Amino acid sequence: SRFITVSSTTSTTDSGLFDHILPAFKAKTSIEVRVVSQGTGQALDTGRRGDADVVFVHAKAQEQAFVAEGFGLERKPVMYNDFVLIGPKSDPAAIKGGKDIVAGLKAVQAKAAPFVSRGDKSGTHAAELNLWKLAGVDIAQAKGPWYREIGQGMGAALNTAGAMGAYVLSDRATWINFKNRGELEVVVEGDSRLFNQYGVILVNPAKHPHVKRSDGQAFIDWLVSPEGQKSIADYKINGQQLFFANATQAGA
Repeated sequence: SRFITVSSTTSTTDSGLFDHILPAFKAKTSIEVRVVSQGTGQALDTGRRGDADVVFVHAKAQEQAFVAEGFGLERKPVMYNDFVLIGPKSDPAAIKGGKDIVAGLKAVQAKAAPFVSRGDKSGTHAAELNLWKLAGVDIAQAKGPWYREIGQGMGAALNTAGAMGAYVLSDRATWINFKNRGELEVVVEGDSRLFNQYGVILVNPAKHPHVKRSDGQAFIDWLVSPEGQKSIADYKINGQQLFFANATQAGA
């Protein structure tokens, strides 16, 4: 059977997006998409090794480097959503309802309130580290028992935060689809610095001749086509749209 391998971030799987869009792509093309779900850093490394035909991730600087190094042919924007800071309802850092992620993180660090980091070189982990930097916190120096790196995906990080009564940065789509919320809730959202863009790249067949160029490109072309973009936009849970298609947005 015809198939391609796509290495992608955990959020596209954990959110249920692939379950929604891939049947439509297969019905149109007869191409099966086999997804390897990893953090973005690992997903790009899978592409570097030639163990995937396409990478579909969310860390623009890393994606651009992947192309610049010759491992990918072209990065195309696909969709966006945002990150949210999740925390326990008890809110020990007293930041609930805030719109300023930098102020929120500073308060968490000042109170040494429990915080779970994915610590897995994912796009979400990269975003978290950048936000600490924007907050003026050198997390490598500041971290202590309050800061727990787990080296796992978003679902595991949310479960750990729930068990610990800790704060955690999550992509909104995974949070919306997360069933085991317990005492967790959104405490900071709506800051423009929480923007979360996704891009897709064909692995360079010149580096790895076995890459399925035509079928991989067919998947990319479908994702950014009006049909693919509508399929992404149509994915909702309890009326909430999880991803917003923006393949035509310049500079995305």
